Amino acid sequence: MSGFDWPALMRAGLHELRLEPARFWALTPVELLIMLGIEAGSAPVTRARLEELAARFPDNP
Repeated sequence: MSGFDWPALMRAGLHELRLEPARFWALTPVELLIMLGIEAGSAPVTRARLEELAARFPDNP
């Protein structure tokens, strides 16, 4: 599939979304783009939004 900036997507998935490598590579490109908010009509997930979601849904409640 052409047109993907894989280094940027890997940084976004592994660093910004904090996905484990196995989870990152198990995603389809479309799933990753949706998680990043890149599909039509959606704003990307910002660091502030990610922190808000992490606080609302903690890994260890």
